[in-house]
Amino acid sequence: MSAVEDRLAELGLSVPEVTAPLASYVPAVISGSCVYTSGQLPFISGALQATGRLGSEIEVDEGVSLAQICGLNAIAAVKSVIGDLDRVVQVVRVTGFVASSPEFTSQPAVINGASNLLGAAFGGAHSRSAVGVAQLPLGAPVEIDMIVEFK
Repeated sequence: MSAVEDRLAELGLSVPEVTAPLASYVPAVISGSCVYTSGQLPFISGALQATGRLGSEIEVDEGVSLAQICGLNAIAAVKSVIGDLDRVVQVVRVTGFVASSPEFTSQPAVINGASNLLGAAFGGAHSRSAVGVAQLPLGAPVEIDMIVEFK
């Protein structure tokens, strides 16, 4: 087990199996020394954990937890192409999408669920966007993708 996975285990978490793609794409690709993940939804064992929008059907605390699940799935996607997570030099960028009601403005707080997880797993800080959107695939409340540099 990698040191990254040991740190996740200390939090009571583990890297899941990579989520199978829903359409014509792959979970992650390597280009140069970077891994680019596809958008990751809050799936556990193939089941979407919630549907709805933040600010109406979903509360911020639940959104944070769902973003953390997305982060774990993104880590799984990275692992699927590089094998050992200890090869990660840094998380470079995270983009978070939050299905939001029109008045909802706490997208950054929701995406902190993924950012805090990634910080605990890999250390350091990353650049990030947190974007409110009207709808996400399958009615998911949160989706993230990320770019990771590896050696």
